[in-house]
Amino acid sequence: MTPPGRRVAVVTGAAGGLGRAIATALHADGWSVLLTDLDAAAVATAAAPLGGWSAVLDVRDEDACAVIAASAASRGDLALWVNNAGILITGPSWEHDGPTRRRVLDVNALGAMNGTLAALAVMRRQGHGHVLNVVSLAGLVAAPGETVYAASKHALLAFSLGTLSDLRMAGYRRVHISCLCPDGIWTPMLHDRLDDPGAVASFTGSMLTAQRVAARAVRLAHRPRPVVSLPRWRGAQVRLLDALPGLAIALTPLVQAAGRAGQRRQRRRAASPDRR
Repeated sequence: MTPPGRRVAVVTGAAGGLGRAIATALHADGWSVLLTDLDAAAVATAAAPLGGWSAVLDVRDEDACAVIAASAASRGDLALWVNNAGILITGPSWEHDGPTRRRVLDVNALGAMNGTLAALAVMRRQGHGHVLNVVSLAGLVAAPGETVYAASKHALLAFSLGTLSDLRMAGYRRVHISCLCPDGIWTPMLHDRLDDPGAVASFTGSMLTAQRVAARAVRLAHRPRPVVSLPRWRGAQVRLLDALPGLAIALTPLVQAAGRAGQRRQRRRAASPDRR
């Protein structure tokens, strides 16, 4: 059993990619981490070297999120909940049918809302705690080719900041919500997108490693901030484009060209023997 008062963290979508990297970094930082994912076998494998604590979780299930929050709180102090689970679809919005659009919104937006509210139910009783939502730069600006994904991330950003304001209005000063907005991350989410014209926006800037983003998540866990972009210069860049939508649309051909160049560059890196 985790000693009473031990810092407990929950990470969703933790079977691989960024979620697994965040869980690993938190464990190294001294947290007791509950890794959750839809894939029971994969998340158990990921959890094995980190204390072996894992659970199956479909973030679309509000009641299941509440059960996970209660389980985490029974093992110590639920001090951190990381909403990382997400899915990416690319291409023009009109190419996606209703069920596909709903699945993206259900996981990326409503699923993170479910996790946030489940965690806050515990944290408000405790009087302290921190929800860290992995949003992406696509939550700060409309990403061409990733329209539905970006819409889901915009919704999560608005929900996070609005809920944080609601907490302050209700007098909760030690319950925090942070949004981490990283550039493209070289994880399985992008491994099969090197020839995808709809994914060019994810390759226009600095291709990050999961470990770098995880390290920033750990620092953010210690020092909450409403919105953090990684790298910071990219956050400033996309916020400028968001403030000037006409310019952003006019620059779409340049974004496409930069993204295609980024895909070619990443393809060479992925093929390099010293990166295998």
